Amino acid sequence: MIFLETKNVIKQYSGHLALDKVSIQVPEKKIFGLLGPNGAGKTTLIRIINRITAPDSGEVFFKNRPLEANDVYNIGYLPEERGLYKKMKVGEQAIYLARLKGLSAKEAESRLKIWFQKFDIQNWWNKKLEELSKGMQQKVQFITTVVHDPELMIFDEPFSGFDPLNAESLKNEILELKEKGKTIIFSTHNMASVEEICDEIALIKSSQVVLNGNVTEIRNRFKNHIFKIQTTSENFRLENNTGEIIDSQKTYNGYLFRVKSLIERTNSEFLSSLLVNNEILSFEEEIPSMNDIFIQLVSEKK
Repeated sequence: MIFLETKNVIKQYSGHLALDKVSIQVPEKKIFGLLGPNGAGKTTLIRIINRITAPDSGEVFFKNRPLEANDVYNIGYLPEERGLYKKMKVGEQAIYLARLKGLSAKEAESRLKIWFQKFDIQNWWNKKLEELSKGMQQKVQFITTVVHDPELMIFDEPFSGFDPLNAESLKNEILELKEKGKTIIFSTHNMASVEEICDEIALIKSSQVVLNGNVTEIRNRFKNHIFKIQTTSENFRLENNTGEIIDSQKTYNGYLFRVKSLIERTNSEFLSSLLVNNEILSFEEEIPSMNDIFIQLVSEKK
């Protein structure tokens, strides 16, 4: 089921086309990566989904119906630019933000204290936000994003400023939210994170969607038929005109060759042809990373 969908969304600011007929489909109970370089239009699209701004044309559908004003109560949004009040006490501020999302003061405090204990920041409840480290401030904002238990959660660069340990902890929290049935839009420049947690992605470049689909299928779609082959001998032999050696290196137990296959065949067929003249220790096809694909597409000129 498609949980959220945009159809041909256009948004223009003072002559700048921020979004040009952008259509995405966010599947229910999945993590959807919204990717793109700075200025591509990601934040504009997120603001439209959150009804912070409106599209010039196009439609947004929420649970198979047009997005309505009250739907924002069922959305949690963690913006890239954090927006907490520095002079306000942490607990007081968190309760205030939770009440804006429809919780009573009593329910907000009860839920918040559970989350504060989970993130081990309960001792900061009565501290002013400016007394917290940047990482702790971000934990507080993450908690205020999810405390009202929305069905749709939007995280814009959620790992920004976190050390590796805290980033890993937050990643696990996001995966746990998915396991609980939440639908998540995850916007980031960290392509390693995309491979680890995203099910589907859309890549926006110059205000348009240039790539979308399942992460695994996309990576396979961009394969370039290059293989890493470990052998016992440096005298590696290929059938005539069926492949070319890109590079090679000596390893502790033999030689590693990177070979590009030049003809259409299955991996099994390619391996069988190699075994005729070579002793193969390992055989692995290189699958491009999302980072490789991102750089390739973003670098391409129109």
